[in-house]
Parts: sequence; C-alpha cells; structure tokens
Amino acid sequence: MAHMRPLARLLATDFRVVMLDFPGHGSAPEPAEPWDMDRHADLVQAVIDEHTDGPVLVVGHSNGGRIALFTMARPSTPDRVRALLLLGPSGTRRPRRPSWYLKTALARTLKAPFAILPRPLRDFGLDWLRHSLLWRALSSSDYAATSGVMRETFIRCVNTYLENVLPRVGTPTVILRGAHDEAITPAQIDTMVRLLPDAGAHEVEGAGHYVQLDAPDIVAAAVRDLASRLEMQPMYTP
Repeated sequence: MAHMRPLARLLATDFRVVMLDFPGHGSAPEPAEPWDMDRHADLVQAVIDEHTDGPVLVVGHSNGGRIALFTMARPSTPDRVRALLLLGPSGTRRPRRPSWYLKTALARTLKAPFAILPRPLRDFGLDWLRHSLLWRALSSSDYAATSGVMRETFIRCVNTYLENVLPRVGTPTVILRGAHDEAITPAQIDTMVRLLPDAGAHEVEGAGHYVQLDAPDIVAAAVRDLASRLEMQPMYTP
C-alpha cells in the first residue's frame, strides 16, 4: 500500500479513496494457507461490496492489475466497477530470452534426482534445493524475497496468465506503462490491449515500473479524467 499512498493523497481531496493490502503485503498478516487468484478476487469483491455504494474505478499496479483483470473476467464481477486504470499490469506472457530457457532447463535438471525418492525424502530434498544459493541464483528477485506460504502464493499468482480470460473483461480499461519499465514489456501491454474488448494504453516518459511514484501527477490526472467522464469514485488495489 505504501507505494500507492502518494497517489491516494493527491486524489483524496476530490474522491473517496479505499486502499487495500493483500494478505502478506504491507501491514496485512500472511494468510494461513497459500492463496490463488480466486481468493484474491474474492477479497477485491468483498471490499467493493463492503466499502462502496456507487460507481467505482479500480486502480491496480503490477500484480494488482492482474488481479483486477481476473476479477472483472469472472461471472460474479461487481457491476459497480465502471472502469479500470492499470499501472504496469502483469498477467500476459513475457517474450522469453535464451537465458530463461537455459535457467529453466538447469532447474529441471537439478530437481530430477529428487523425483525418484520416496515422498518424505523427496519433499525434504526439494525444500533443501529451494533454499540453496544455486537455486536462488536461478530464481527471480521477487521469488527469492518470499518464503513459506507467501512463496506458494507468489507462484500461484505469477503462473496465472490472462490471455484466455481477457476477452471476457467488458470493463473499459486504461493502461499506463512507464517508458523505462523493465518488469513489463511493451509487447505484454500490446497483448492486453489486443485481447481486451475496450482498452487503450499510454506510455509515461521518465517513469519506470512504479509509474505512480515516478509520475504521480500524470497518474492522478488520468484518474481524474476517467472519473469525470464516467462520474465514478476511485478505489485502489495494490
């Protein structure tokens, strides 16, 4: 939530703002068990139902954007959500570099010997492997920063791709991507815009993945413009 707070402050004088930390993020405690995308979407819907009573605009950053799109693709999607404004949203496949295939092959090779072991030994061996320095070197920084229930939650979320569900998202969607975003590529955004029924994308010069921190005034202006055209109150997801 901390990286959304400066943007929220810019908008709080004009709109009612509701901010959400997912379990295990910010000040929210970790869940008792790993969460999949449906659990995250259930939480978004519950917050909308409990804290809003009029038209809503959902703003989501990165994985929050993935969750917002997944939520709006479900049959139970909240009909009060009139638009999405997404900041560097994840959820579509990134073009793979040769180094990714090399790391993936090496990871499979390292895991293969444990597959022939009995269950208790296999689980112990794989857990040891996942905590080894070599495995950490093969993993992304986000994966390496998690452990336990949050690591499994992370895996379930990042392995949920949205290409098949994006055509079901009828909610008007505006996507802002920082021109220097190294986490989300232009090709990923192009895929989203192509598959979403009603979407447009804009690049923000001088901004990276955290466009809401690098260019908060531009993001706030985009929220105000969209809200004024559709007479909505903004709500925030991480």
